[in-house]
Amino acid sequence: MLLYLFRWLADFDPAFQVAEYIAFRAVVATGTALCICVIIGPLMIRWLRRYQVGDSIRDDGPASHQSKAGTPTMGGALILISILGSVLLWSDLSNMKVWVVLGVLTTFGAIGLLDDVSKLRAEGKGGLTVKVKYALQTVMGLAAAIWLFSIAQLPAETELIVPFFKNVAIPLGLAFVILTYLMIVGSSNAVNLTDGLDGLALMPVVMVTAGLGILAYLVGNVEFASYLYIPYVPGTSEIAIVCGALIGGGLGFLWYNAYPAQVIMGDVGALSLGAAMGSIAVIVRHEIVFLIMAGVFVLETASVMLQVASFKLTGKRIFRMAPIHHHFELKGWSEPKVIVRLWIVRLLLVLLAMPTLNIR
Repeated sequence: MLLYLFRWLADFDPAFQVAEYIAFRAVVATGTALCICVIIGPLMIRWLRRYQVGDSIRDDGPASHQSKAGTPTMGGALILISILGSVLLWSDLSNMKVWVVLGVLTTFGAIGLLDDVSKLRAEGKGGLTVKVKYALQTVMGLAAAIWLFSIAQLPAETELIVPFFKNVAIPLGLAFVILTYLMIVGSSNAVNLTDGLDGLALMPVVMVTAGLGILAYLVGNVEFASYLYIPYVPGTSEIAIVCGALIGGGLGFLWYNAYPAQVIMGDVGALSLGAAMGSIAVIVRHEIVFLIMAGVFVLETASVMLQVASFKLTGKRIFRMAPIHHHFELKGWSEPKVIVRLWIVRLLLVLLAMPTLNIR
């Protein structure tokens, strides 16, 4: 909305044309979301405490986590509010790709909210069943995938870009819908599995989203895209504003979620942020680069799958506990050490993934 105000004011003073620059709006969107989150945060935390919206800790988790019982949960709603507020203020609302990401963010947030509320009512032992949760994710993921396929106007918008090679792109056709669905639902659940320690998932989400924001800016700029031998997709640069808002909301929430957490984001935050990242990765046409950046999310998910498969097939466990961050805890690493070390690994993966744009 402020974008349109700035455009109107530009008729009277050219200085307001600064809002036409993607980089400017991405930065102010980051700051806006961060401020909204930091300002509203204490109010929401008090409200959650007042109505005893506290997290219940599973008995089969690490014993050290039992002290976290009662910490306000569903704080992820605060991230969603800050992101939505910032995007609506600073983005070009005529861009359909922006609405796809916002649609994914809110619908998966709603699924997470239902799951969080169900857990609270059952004192941590309930929640949506796996079948119900997955069915809802499937419906929303497929809807977003079909939406993106229907608004695609160029072949590049439905091709799989292969890093390290110039002009190598695989036409997907209807397989684009399947790939998009897997990216959205897979990323959503990967972040949810990783969200087991204070700030463990949130800061990596910020790091990966920063990388996606850079990709969005480059893919949506015809000169940069031509120079880097990556496909140019008109309108994609506007997603950088969404990424900025997501970064700001994540950092603002981290102010209260850092160890020891004053509030936990819950499924409403984890599912929505993961799904939003997956949809952005598809829109910027760099799914493979995204998987490199999100490598630890992939590792966390793989550790659960391997643990379950090993136990069913051999009766033995590969890790002391899955996801793998609990394995490190049971090996004697303190929670802050696990968090920071995995943050470092994630940062290195993001830095490793970005040069693939130049190696063509």
